[in-house]
Amino acid sequence: MNSPLIVSVAPHVRAKISTKRIMWAVNLALIPAGAAGVFIFGINSLYVIIASVLSAVVTECAILALRKKDIAVLDGSAILTGLLLAYNVPPGVPLWLPVAGSFFAIAIGKQVFGGLGHNIFNPALAGRAFLMVSWPVYMTTWQNPRWNVDAITTATPLALLKHGHPDLLKGTTYMDLFLGNRGGCIGEVCIIALLIGAAYLFWKKYISWHIPLTYMAAVAFLSWAFNGSIGLFTGDALFLVLSGGLVLGALFMATYYVTSPLSDKGKIIFGVGSGVLTFVIRKFSGYPEGVSYAILIMNAFVPVIDKFTHPKWFGWRKA
Repeated sequence: MNSPLIVSVAPHVRAKISTKRIMWAVNLALIPAGAAGVFIFGINSLYVIIASVLSAVVTECAILALRKKDIAVLDGSAILTGLLLAYNVPPGVPLWLPVAGSFFAIAIGKQVFGGLGHNIFNPALAGRAFLMVSWPVYMTTWQNPRWNVDAITTATPLALLKHGHPDLLKGTTYMDLFLGNRGGCIGEVCIIALLIGAAYLFWKKYISWHIPLTYMAAVAFLSWAFNGSIGLFTGDALFLVLSGGLVLGALFMATYYVTSPLSDKGKIIFGVGSGVLTFVIRKFSGYPEGVSYAILIMNAFVPVIDKFTHPKWFGWRKA
């Protein structure tokens, strides 16, 4: 045989799906939630989103230039980080706050680890955690929907439950929570908008059910079993699933490719672990919400999860 066998470097099997395509698809899927946030809370929400995205893009360009790397902000990852950071802050914050959060998310949460694909933690959630530690008053000052003229500021449903004011929730229905008629962060309040965006990602098969379903199911079960006011198995699971940032976190942040496990079994472990931690933080800590910290903690365990649940190598079987 005259022609030698030529073997190229991996990957040997290619598909049309690319990192850039996935990032832009997630950005597209997040538009309904952002539009709903602007409609519910007013124009300042749009300014917060724009400031956050611009800060993320500028920070990414500046750091890549300093590192003498190709400036590839058009891959959509920096824009996605800015969007998610904006969706995780209250609508009435001053504009310098999302700028600072996005700077931290890109510089410390992403680029310090080597850039896209190397970061251990979800950058947007790292930025949110930084803002919570640095400016907790701004991050816990909530705004009513703009059509509610009774008060400028309010408390989130989870905060009212946490601090022993369930009587103030008597007028709040599941439909209010579903449509976003409550206080909260810009991108978390309108559940139907989040589900519309997630349906697109499921249809494109960019995300699977393993993390979102197990995450929300774990929170729902534990809330039903142990968060009731009159004993075991009396908690309002649906209310506690819809009233915080769980849906946004489970669908769009826990599923972040870089910081979630590779195998289906690993994703289920990640989802259940995130759900348990979210419930524990909500129930026993001083914070009414625990989604961000739960996902960040589970991000740290992803290498261990992958080690023990790695997919079977193609062509290999047990002896």
